[in-house]
Amino acid sequence: MFLVAGLGNPGEEYANTPHNLGFMVVDRLAEMHNIRVTRRDSKALTGVGQIAGRDAMLAKPQTFMNLSGTSLAPLMEKHLLTAADLILVYDELALPWTSLRIKPRGSSAGHNGVDSAIRSLGTTDFVRVRLGIHPGHPLSSGIDYLLSPLKRSLRKELEQLVADGADAVVSIIAEGVEKAMTRFNRRAPGSNEEA
Repeated sequence: MFLVAGLGNPGEEYANTPHNLGFMVVDRLAEMHNIRVTRRDSKALTGVGQIAGRDAMLAKPQTFMNLSGTSLAPLMEKHLLTAADLILVYDELALPWTSLRIKPRGSSAGHNGVDSAIRSLGTTDFVRVRLGIHPGHPLSSGIDYLLSPLKRSLRKELEQLVADGADAVVSIIAEGVEKAMTRFNRRAPGSNEEA
């Protein structure tokens, strides 16, 4: 079984913030595949169903972003899942807005939620779907930006980014991470570098 875990913060006040893109992608996958993510399990909201003909559990840790690993580790242990079964979906301030990057493993790159997952799981060997949220101008405070509601004018782009994130997860499950990387790791708009 795959575990698709989206990172975010619980609570209505965080629902439409950049830091909750992981939750938004899990919600989109739940909608697409008719999975109810309502069961409380190991400090997470979870739901089990089928994605691309494979068993999958969707999870939204309810521990707040910086403690995500304290939910993921017991959830995986309880369901006999390993890091090879995990697909972690989250926002990435180091990537430009609307870019998407799949990575098969690696460091946290300063992302506190990913850092918590790495510390709790004791490994960096899990697939990540990173969703770019940098607005393209200098930020006075990264934290304020991450936890502030996204502007209404960005709604259409946000919906496309969430849809792309969900499609990337389906591709990883259906075709494997290498093929998904070939399909989804594209250059950011207006950039000469790989996103």
